[in-house]
Amino acid sequence: MPMPTSSSDRPNAILFFTDQQRWDTMGLHGNPMDLTPNLDRMAQRGTFLANAFTNQPLCGPARACLLTGQYATAVGCWKNQIALPREAHTLARCFQEAGYETGFIGKWHLAGHCENEIVPADLRGGYDYWLGANTIEFTSELYRTLVYDNDNRPARLPGYRVDALTDAAIRFIDARRERPFHLFLSFSAPHHHNRLDDYPPPDGYRERYTRNCWIPPDLAALGGSAHQHLPGYYGMVKRLDEALGRLLDALKSLDLLDKTIVLFASDHGCHFRTRNSEYKRSCHESSLRVPMAAQGPGFQGGGWVAQLVSLVDVAPTLLDAAGLPIPPSAQGRSFLPLLRGETIDWPEEVFAQITESQTGRCIRTRRWKYGIDAPDEGRPRQASAARYVEQYLYDLECDPYELANLAGLSSHREASDILRDRLIRRMVEAGEEAPTIEPAPPRPAGGQRRVYPNEARQ
Repeated sequence: MPMPTSSSDRPNAILFFTDQQRWDTMGLHGNPMDLTPNLDRMAQRGTFLANAFTNQPLCGPARACLLTGQYATAVGCWKNQIALPREAHTLARCFQEAGYETGFIGKWHLAGHCENEIVPADLRGGYDYWLGANTIEFTSELYRTLVYDNDNRPARLPGYRVDALTDAAIRFIDARRERPFHLFLSFSAPHHHNRLDDYPPPDGYRERYTRNCWIPPDLAALGGSAHQHLPGYYGMVKRLDEALGRLLDALKSLDLLDKTIVLFASDHGCHFRTRNSEYKRSCHESSLRVPMAAQGPGFQGGGWVAQLVSLVDVAPTLLDAAGLPIPPSAQGRSFLPLLRGETIDWPEEVFAQITESQTGRCIRTRRWKYGIDAPDEGRPRQASAARYVEQYLYDLECDPYELANLAGLSSHREASDILRDRLIRRMVEAGEEAPTIEPAPPRPAGGQRRVYPNEARQ
């Protein structure tokens, strides 16, 4: 795509980024609760990325992947509480260099340990306008939103937190009608509210989904905290979708809708304590797969993209859509050629790194999920390891909800060997040393390890 000839030709770019939102909350992914009519409409008019994934199912590292187009270990933010390097070539800095005004509103989670969750100016990744907090869920309650402005002065925003941030975003857009801008609108919903270990929706919204609550098949099989938490979680998702609708309405009223790219994504999913003792940090679809759609210049009529894409592809894609160069440091790729039906050599798998809960790696192909784990051996979790053991093998064609682990079966040894080699290749491409991967302990045919609720939480 040629670079626009003037600033007036350049599209604006908005990232509408949610936190811990499962892919199957979307109506287009089969959710029957009518949670996302605005997102579904946006995906149908623009582009629906039907197979989108995070590269790190953890808040801070996922954001590092999104903003730099690099894997978490490459950029250095492989766990929470690690600051984004000051020299990182971020999406904001790329837009800055092209004359865009850049703005950030909401949850940052890339400043490491900072006093009162205030993000110093040199750790804001190149965003000019600032109205945020490092971890906004620690500065705010659901109806008392506290963020900090450019000068680190506290700003209290009225309304339910999703609405408060959306109002601020609309004010930002309204003040910048004549100059190209890039806005990163980063919500903390539908992430659980840490202090309460709950998913508090706006008043009255939990009740909408308490009766006749649809439970995704993996959660129905494994239990976890899903029955307790899904009504509130769905209420938060519904309010986010309403916020997206308000944002699109504002763009339309300002005659900016056709000039603005809006890309919706989430940092990771939520497994509701079915795969480990908390809500994410695992290789399963419930952690890795995320909703993603885009509209605006370059994305209108893009249709249903079946290829597997991930967060490291977002920054290269937005820059490509704006006609801007993609920095050499980016490890992801623009998926715009896929929208145009071009024949390109697109990767056949996505690669993810899992840390904090384990030092793990996995690849996800159209059919297979293959995951490995570094033996603990009493050491603190590290960014990577020299030795791993096979942990998971799922045949997603036969077992889309990942209930039967095939790792260690002689009947699937050949598949595991092929996937092991592909995983090692992806690890090396991401900048890691080629590790040793030991086979899973053998099990007899017919002895595939089926996951049960009491076992999944161990």
